[in-house]
Amino acid sequence: MTDDKPPQDDSARLERHDFNRSGEDVRQQRAAMQAASVAARKAPSGAEIARRQAMVRWAKWVLPATALLLLSSIAVWPEIQRLMNASRSALTEATRLRLESGNLAGAVYRSVDTHGRPYMITAVTAHQVDDDRIDLVEPTADTLTQSGAWLYLQSETGVYMQKEQTLALTGEVRLYRDDGLMMRGPTADIDMRAGVVASNTWVRVEGPFGVLDAKSYWLSQHDGVAQFRGPGRLILNDDRSPSQGKAS
Repeated sequence: MTDDKPPQDDSARLERHDFNRSGEDVRQQRAAMQAASVAARKAPSGAEIARRQAMVRWAKWVLPATALLLLSSIAVWPEIQRLMNASRSALTEATRLRLESGNLAGAVYRSVDTHGRPYMITAVTAHQVDDDRIDLVEPTADTLTQSGAWLYLQSETGVYMQKEQTLALTGEVRLYRDDGLMMRGPTADIDMRAGVVASNTWVRVEGPFGVLDAKSYWLSQHDGVAQFRGPGRLILNDDRSPSQGKAS
């Protein structure tokens, strides 16, 4: 009988000498590697050391200050929130312009006349009737005359025509001028562009000159012309003796 076992190939056999090494050899090798790694490290330069020291000093001051700031903000946050709410309410009240169903509260219209002088119309409320007409409640108008005098008109109600730049005032119309002149009547029509104020109803005028009652009037602010139609009454102020007359 013959032996059927195949011949053994010496090249197929693997020998691992690592498993034969003792633990002490491994520890020595690791220590040598660590020593080589430490030796390979470069020592920090003087500038790098100074930079690190500056960062440490900076951190000693900044970190506590940041913590103090955060604690302070937490403590004062309710007061800050209260002030923000108060400011928001004041801003809303000061700039309130609400538009509800065609009504505008606190309406302001600004423009210039044919002479380049500005004028302003304000009202407590304004109602947009169409593209041109605006009905006003408690309207006021400010403008300047040719001489630079200030003219102010107010009434209970009014109608402003935007395209024509005309203002029709009704209900206790009052006109004031900065030289002391005051006019009072039931109606007044103002052409803001031309600077003309007119009325076909009675008017009472009071000023430094005296008192004037008339049936109608026409004023041109820029030409400095005033016409009053009678019959009327004129009472002039005189330091020596009062005088009366009739205007026509």
